[in-house]
Amino acid sequence: MLAFIIPAQANAMSVHAASVVARIDISQQMMRVYVNGVEHYSWRVSTARRGYYTPRGRYRPTVMKRMHYSSKYNNSPMPWSIFFKGGYAIHGTNYISRLGRPASHGCIRLAPSAARTLYSLMRRHRGRSRIIITN
Repeated sequence: MLAFIIPAQANAMSVHAASVVARIDISQQMMRVYVNGVEHYSWRVSTARRGYYTPRGRYRPTVMKRMHYSSKYNNSPMPWSIFFKGGYAIHGTNYISRLGRPASHGCIRLAPSAARTLYSLMRRHRGRSRIIITN
């Protein structure tokens, strides 16, 4: 199912006013998820490996897809995809053993159960979700 979240100015709403904030620390390969300012989840992630890049900054989800297949990388499955900048997304992965260290082509990978939880939270709080990527 394809769900569009209407993009607005990147800083139109303060991050503090967001209902759901996913903070990704690339140096720690960790995501912390805050709901109404309170940390609810902490998950290991995989971001870009050597030769690739995960963009830093503050974003809003743009497109959300229950299942997406990468047209760029051999039709690779990307369950629970939350796109935030062009082709960059947070999504589930079957490569669980690689979580906690850089391994992707630039996307932010999560365990499928974590990706599903984040997807549900961000879908429920449309327009009031943010993604912050640092370090």
